[in-house]
Amino acid sequence: MRYDLVIFDNDGVLVDSEPISNTILAAYLTELGHPTSYEESLRDYMGGAVHRVHDLVFERSGRRLPGDFDEEFHGRVFAAFERELQAMDGAVEVLEKLTSDGVAYCLASSGSHERIRVGHRKAGLDAWFAEKRVFSSQDVGRGKPAPDLFLYAAERMGVAPERCAVVEDSPLGVRAALAAGMDVYGFTAMTPAERLVGATELFSDLRELPSLLA
Repeated sequence: MRYDLVIFDNDGVLVDSEPISNTILAAYLTELGHPTSYEESLRDYMGGAVHRVHDLVFERSGRRLPGDFDEEFHGRVFAAFERELQAMDGAVEVLEKLTSDGVAYCLASSGSHERIRVGHRKAGLDAWFAEKRVFSSQDVGRGKPAPDLFLYAAERMGVAPERCAVVEDSPLGVRAALAAGMDVYGFTAMTPAERLVGATELFSDLRELPSLLA
């Protein structure tokens, strides 16, 4: 394989959390007086950290979200994860292949460490991601589309950015990976290909990934 490290996004790549969390986010914002459709939530917030929600709502309305917004939103999401969340089709097979080939991998997510762990326990992926392999936007000053999170993950894993491949399904994530000087493989299972402009390669089935990385 031509890369020394594969960096996975989490939501929508390893776990099928994007439909769940964006349905809840759209409904909660609407409940708070900021009408938002599911499609708008995907467009505006998919791949971003929760501070992006605060920033865009304030920019558009001039009003701040409630002080307990994050806690309430995450509580609703975690409850839904316990009911519905699953690993993405092919995720385990890809992780097995990377492990058998001796290729290092990790995760760099806009989600909090708690969100990642809750999701992985439910989806059965926790055994694949020891703490040293998990990086969150909580660990850096700026989330995606800034390159900070991917650069931090590469540094902690001891790999130069140009030797890293990023697997992303959001425009924000693709922009972050490119800004970090990394190749990025755009996963189009949920995201229209035209929204992942700049991706090194596009693919729609995780099982395709190992051959693309070879």
